[in-house]
Amino acid sequence: MPATPLDSALYRELFGDTEVGQLFTDTAEIRAMMLVEGALAKAQGQLGVIPETSAHAIHRAAMELQLDPASLSAQTGQNGVAVPGFVAAFRTEMNAPEHAQYLHWGATSQDIIDTGLALRLRQALSTLDARLATLLRRLGDMADQHAETPMVARTWGQAAVPTSFGAVVASWGAPLLRHRTRLAEVRKGVEFVTLSGAAGTLAAMDQGGDVRAAMARALDLADPGDSRHSTRDGQAALAGWITGVSNGLGKIGEDLIFLAATGIGEVRISGAGSSSTMPQKSNPIGPSALVALARLTTALNSAMQGAAIHANQRDGAAWFTEWLTLPQMILSVARGLATANEVAEGLIPMPDVMAANIAATNGAIFAEALTFELARTMPRPEAQAAVKAMVGEAGKGGLSLKDAASKSFANVDLETVFSATHQLGAAPEEARAFAKACLGLNVSN
Repeated sequence: MPATPLDSALYRELFGDTEVGQLFTDTAEIRAMMLVEGALAKAQGQLGVIPETSAHAIHRAAMELQLDPASLSAQTGQNGVAVPGFVAAFRTEMNAPEHAQYLHWGATSQDIIDTGLALRLRQALSTLDARLATLLRRLGDMADQHAETPMVARTWGQAAVPTSFGAVVASWGAPLLRHRTRLAEVRKGVEFVTLSGAAGTLAAMDQGGDVRAAMARALDLADPGDSRHSTRDGQAALAGWITGVSNGLGKIGEDLIFLAATGIGEVRISGAGSSSTMPQKSNPIGPSALVALARLTTALNSAMQGAAIHANQRDGAAWFTEWLTLPQMILSVARGLATANEVAEGLIPMPDVMAANIAATNGAIFAEALTFELARTMPRPEAQAAVKAMVGEAGKGGLSLKDAASKSFANVDLETVFSATHQLGAAPEEARAFAKACLGLNVSN
């Protein structure tokens, strides 16, 4: 097993995500930092903080030069951050010391690293938003199609009352819809320029606030207007959001594992996996991956929330924890959303099996409905006791609950009481309301 299956060649089709993963490579990090240094120099040149000719040279070099991440490894290990080695290599490769001396003017390592991360998070979160919108549209269509498809609702693993498959799908999607609404605010907390200098004061940079604003415009990021070096509430909120989405996907996976199980069989999962020794097996691989990824992000979230306790004006240990944790969380939820879309697209509900499983309860699933029907003409405690006795009688005598009820309550409309389609309650309405909320979802920028 590799140290991280998230970017493993062997496990990449199970846990990996090529599209989002390419944003969290060494090359992507170096490229993002070069863009930040170029934007910083350009802003400073425009404001006269550094010579404009040097600003142009640095900005051009940032667009053209390529640095080998491996060549920076030794210095990164020594310094704890990549920026000192990166800046030294950048200056060398510019081969123009008269201009290179103005590179990284008045900035600190965290300014470059955090702003570079913001650029990559913007792309990653746009991708997550698009995948989430696609998943919600698929779930909305399914909820609408099966709004009145009866199935067994289960509590504590036991048959409870009838519900509809559409309502179950809506229960999967509704939290995800709420999380998507929250994403815009979460993005504001991480998609901004960091430019605060050595300890958050910008003391070494003339017109520091104006430079930060100009950088923000150039990079199409927000200007926070203050130092965020040691205030990590935005990163913590992002980690919490990722965990919430992952847990929503894990709920879908957990339910599908159960619904596809032998003896239940209320759904079929296209592309299910095979066993190395048992030809009959059709394993719920996608749903199982959703559960595993949700558990992973939940565990990683604990580390991210702890890292929000960021001591003084910069905390190396807390910052390192973010580096070790946040990329894994983003890749995990990205893979989860891709997998959930694949599963939803190929999911096959089995209405006939759902109906058969309702019938297999021998009418007991309608016990609550019978209780409240009898409570129209007698006190509810008496009605509940009578139904409980009839359930016991049916279980011993091989009768259905409906047969047992017909002996003593022939005047009750048992056809309606024991009709799954008549006992769905608010389930169809909830399914359709969710479906309507998913219509026309747009991807935010």
